[in-house]
Amino acid sequence: MGKKESEVSAMEIDDPKSESSDQILPRFSINVLQLMKSSQAQHGLRHGDYARYRRYCSARLRRLYKSLKFTHGRGKYTRRAILESTVTDVRFLHVVFYMAERAWSHAMEKRQLPDGPNARQRIYLVGRLRKAVKWASLFSSLCSIKTDSRTSLEAEAYASYMKGTLLFEQDQNWETGLACFKNARAVYEELGKYGDLENQVLCRERVEELEPSIRYCLHKIGKSNLQTSELLQIGEMEGPALDLFKAKIEAAMEEARSQQAASLTEFNWLGYRFPVSNPKSRVSILKAQELEKELQGPTAESLPVEKKLTIFDKLFTAYHDARNTIRNDLVSAGNAESVKDDLNGLDKAVGAVLGQRTIERNQLLVKIAKSKLNRKRDDKSEKVTRPEELVRLYDLLLQNVADLSDLISSGRDRKPEEIAFEEECQRKSLAFRAERCFYLAKSYSLAGKRAEAFALYSRARSLAEDALNKFQSIAKKDEGTIQELKTLIKECRANSCIEHATGIMEEERVPENLSNRISTISINDTAAQVEEKYLLDKLDVYESAVGDSNTKTAPKIERFPPAFQSIPRNPIVLDLAYHCIDFPDIENRMKKKGGGFMSRISLWGTKS
Repeated sequence: MGKKESEVSAMEIDDPKSESSDQILPRFSINVLQLMKSSQAQHGLRHGDYARYRRYCSARLRRLYKSLKFTHGRGKYTRRAILESTVTDVRFLHVVFYMAERAWSHAMEKRQLPDGPNARQRIYLVGRLRKAVKWASLFSSLCSIKTDSRTSLEAEAYASYMKGTLLFEQDQNWETGLACFKNARAVYEELGKYGDLENQVLCRERVEELEPSIRYCLHKIGKSNLQTSELLQIGEMEGPALDLFKAKIEAAMEEARSQQAASLTEFNWLGYRFPVSNPKSRVSILKAQELEKELQGPTAESLPVEKKLTIFDKLFTAYHDARNTIRNDLVSAGNAESVKDDLNGLDKAVGAVLGQRTIERNQLLVKIAKSKLNRKRDDKSEKVTRPEELVRLYDLLLQNVADLSDLISSGRDRKPEEIAFEEECQRKSLAFRAERCFYLAKSYSLAGKRAEAFALYSRARSLAEDALNKFQSIAKKDEGTIQELKTLIKECRANSCIEHATGIMEEERVPENLSNRISTISINDTAAQVEEKYLLDKLDVYESAVGDSNTKTAPKIERFPPAFQSIPRNPIVLDLAYHCIDFPDIENRMKKKGGGFMSRISLWGTKS
């Protein structure tokens, strides 16, 4: 028996089939983070379009199923599971990955609904996140068996992030969610130390994206002294991984505003007190007032210009929402005159405040344009402001002031505050007119129209002096505007002197220029001298026919349309001797035609 067993074992060792069965299968490799980032950035998530990314995932899955011949039946759907034995190609792992991405993007799409998900939609959202966690866990388990160690670590971090996102959305098990986010962060920190530079940058960015979620979980557990302002600053960061965090922050802020809105019972404006009864109007007005505090607070000067413009856009949206709610209440008010009067007054007050903020935003745009007007352009791609653009901005400001003034003066009985506000609008309008006239003069000056520019500078100076007198006559002086008007008067005076002098110099040069032109005139045929040569005329000369790149002259390749040229014509023969030749009579040689009775009669008549 021992001899037979040794023979069998020797046969098994020599058998090539048994050798191939024990052979180690090759392991796949996927750069999971790079695959995820590139797919998201190229298909919608750069702009927060989760619906487009979900459509891309579905299309990608269809292509993968077709290329792998892993379809689920033609008529009736037959589910085919992806198991360890199924994964014979790296594309099977891509299928599992995109299934998780599709479920996650669908959940985030529901999270981005305009009014937020309702109870039913929230249940569906959580269900899609559970599905994403299921596929991410399957992806992690398959990668741990079928892929190399780096891919396995990335898949584990991906699954941990999905689990943390689900718990983050459910507002429960903050300790478990914190552990998931920390696990993912630890993996990416470790992977960021190796590989090429691009991979290291991606890992560091992912760590920065996970940090706000970790800090928020610590805040909810009570292990962090994070303030509300710090949370808001974190919410200003960008990235798909932070969208859920920002939605949480916004929901928390809305809840806080709803609680504060209970105390906002009236809206004060120019001595009037208008009751605010609708909770939606209260929340919108309270949100707008919070944004106004950011623009007018002590830290407003340190805010960058782009940030201020973003705050203005949010503020306008909040006030427009408030006005829409007020007007809907007016429609449903019926015949209650007292309620309608209060709502009309509130709508007028909110509209006036909105007009004031619009003027402030446009003044900020004017400030930005002025800073670019005299700046030397270092970069050729940088856009330089022209005076015409400032003229257009001041036109907008004048229109804003006129609309605001019309809104204020629309009431019957006006309080002293309203009259003072309307006078302020008139003063602003006069100052804006002076500025507009000044930049209009600049545009004429750049066009070489000296007389028009001189007249406009003089007019701008007159308007600026009138506006300065009005601003200095009031008790509460605006020192900033007064200083700007004084500077404008000085610039108007200096520029008008320059235009006057330049105009005189140009007038003096006119006879000299005319004499120079006359002296260059030649009696000879100047057409031959001025004749331009084209490319086809000088093929034997190495000279550019395109011209200088800085000029706008057309390239001289060939004359078009081509000039007329004389060509040889076929000779015309005029036979003038034909009528002078006597030809012989050949009638006797012609064959006589036989005829009938009538022909013989006609022949007899000719003979007679």
